[in-house]
Amino acid sequence: MDDQLTWKDATAQADLVRRGEVSPRELVDAAIERIERCDPALNAVIHRQFSAARAQAAGELPRGPFEGVPMLLKDLGAPQKGELYCEGTSFAKAAGYRARRDSFLVERFKKAGFVVLGRTNTPELGTTITTEPVAFGPTRNPWNTEHTSGGSSGGSASAVASGMVPVAHGNDGGGSIRIPASCCGLFGLKPSRGRVSHGPGGGESWNGFSIDHVLTRSVRDSAAVLDQIAGYRPGDTYVAPPPARPFAHEVGANPGRLRVGLLDHPAQPEYRAHRECSQAVQAAGRLLESLGHKVELAHPSSLEEPEMYRHFLVVVTTAVAAALTEWSRLLGREISPEEYEPANSLFTMLGKSISAPDYLESLLYFDGFRRRTIAFWSEQGFDLLCTPVLAQPPALLGELSDPATGQAKVIETLHFTGQFNATGQPAASLPLHWTPEGLPIGVQLVADYGREDVLIRVSSQLEEATGWADRRPAVHA
Repeated sequence: MDDQLTWKDATAQADLVRRGEVSPRELVDAAIERIERCDPALNAVIHRQFSAARAQAAGELPRGPFEGVPMLLKDLGAPQKGELYCEGTSFAKAAGYRARRDSFLVERFKKAGFVVLGRTNTPELGTTITTEPVAFGPTRNPWNTEHTSGGSSGGSASAVASGMVPVAHGNDGGGSIRIPASCCGLFGLKPSRGRVSHGPGGGESWNGFSIDHVLTRSVRDSAAVLDQIAGYRPGDTYVAPPPARPFAHEVGANPGRLRVGLLDHPAQPEYRAHRECSQAVQAAGRLLESLGHKVELAHPSSLEEPEMYRHFLVVVTTAVAAALTEWSRLLGREISPEEYEPANSLFTMLGKSISAPDYLESLLYFDGFRRRTIAFWSEQGFDLLCTPVLAQPPALLGELSDPATGQAKVIETLHFTGQFNATGQPAASLPLHWTPEGLPIGVQLVADYGREDVLIRVSSQLEEATGWADRRPAVHA
């Protein structure tokens, strides 16, 4: 049974349960066996909830569309009552901290019928693009275990790509769904700002830059899960425009003839993209043209503004400093910056040095940046922007986390994702290219604010044209 289930997506597994061909307990047992078999080589699942999951699967589950389907939660941004919750930090791990209630997101996953098997690895506080926390060790890429699985949802991406589970939670404040999807050959959709609630613990994260969703192997899973977790909750800071119909109905729908802008290199002139990343976008452009879309070399001129990076750093560093205060409150003792890893210790000190007027200046900058960027869609008439996800292929483990040189390597790599966290637009990484060495290269598509429907339609079209789900990594269940 496990061999038959491994590569079925969540939609297919749920259909088996509805037809009575497999029980939730059988799905859960099979997924646990796959985790136990694969995870020693990958280190994706850091907290296991196997006994609780088996008991849940054997009982009466909510009659949601994913009844009995196993999933994993990222250990950042989705607290689950009574379960370990560390956000990649050594001090929370040492304290054995357990969440005091479910987030609204976790409530919706459970209502949809998912059975949570555990929590996945993440870099400390999710502030970098490789999953190598000191507290839990590195997560490895199933396509080549010497390479990063990306970050900050790297544990979730490694687990889904290797076949442990069909779907896993992630969140994205600067690319943290799209980057691991790119590194691990998955589909990763960052929804529009306000699409998924951050409650009840907060109304926003990173000034609204961060948003939750999942990593999947199929577009239809991503769309169907988004239908289950999307929607306003009273008190939410932002509210995304409601879709005209369920996102799942956009899968396989004709996207029409779209106007697509193409950017195959960093907009900052001092940086270059690796040849494979540029070629991935160029090939995607040709494929889009072959499917009837109009493709032009064009991009929002706002992406060329170098000050965006300085203001983005203001938002991130002040958020890290605030996290220090929050963790001190949760643990009932003063956490010092020295208890963080060096990069986050530096971020904390920088964040504490930023004045309130300086912070507000950055927020005002992003108000203008958002309008200047979205004009590419709303005024210039483009439907999509196509770019690389990263400027470099998946790095070797240790390259991006090196205390001396890692930050420079991160800056060299990270040029295409954070801008669309700042604007709140939906964006997706599609697994459309592999290097000659067999490493995945994701291609990013960005739509207008609130237009996940456009992304899902064209992503489904590209999925059908390429058959990406048939590829298997070196380490798999």
